[in-house]
Amino acid sequence: MTGEALIDDDLVELLRVLAHPVRLKLIFAVRDQELAVGQIESATGIGQPLLSQQLGVLRNARIVETRREAKQIFYRLKPEALAPVRALADQFGASPAATTSTRDASASAAHFARILR
Repeated sequence: MTGEALIDDDLVELLRVLAHPVRLKLIFAVRDQELAVGQIESATGIGQPLLSQQLGVLRNARIVETRREAKQIFYRLKPEALAPVRALADQFGASPAATTSTRDASASAAHFARILR
């Protein structure tokens, strides 16, 4: 499969959502654990209303899942949500980049993939 086969509108939209620094910070906060909104706010230092707005973007992009318990809403990363980005990173590691050696390209892709896991 070529890299071009992996590029579609859904992947481009996912990358656009991930490119925002606040959203990326939120993803890292919930990547290994489920957190209530208040816990996310404490862990990230991102206050309202920006927190609610950006969690809504992640929810609409189907990157996070929610669960309600009484008045609290909990967020967690959907395990399969970042699979297209992992596949894209693997493609970068599978072929040498024009300006780097094969070994350097593979190491960079592996590092990027570790970040997303």
